[in-house]
Amino acid sequence: MRAGIHPTYRTVVFHDTSANVYFTVGSTIATERTIEFEGQTYPYVTLDISSASHPYYTGKQKEFSKEGSTARFQQRFGHFFKKNN
Repeated sequence: MRAGIHPTYRTVVFHDTSANVYFTVGSTIATERTIEFEGQTYPYVTLDISSASHPYYTGKQKEFSKEGSTARFQQRFGHFFKKNN
């Protein structure tokens, strides 16, 4: 690797503010903020959403029945597509 062209790879503490969860990940993100975490000082980055709070990963995402969606569509707009005999 050539010296001076690669970003610094280090352990960074990410804070999901919506779930109030802290986790460490290796990253090259640039930040001036630091935090004391588990007895060591790490760079610190806040997040609005992560796997700890995202509805898909927490199981809170709602899935709609595709049959119901199709039936509702046909009920509302099906008469436009009926062929005149």
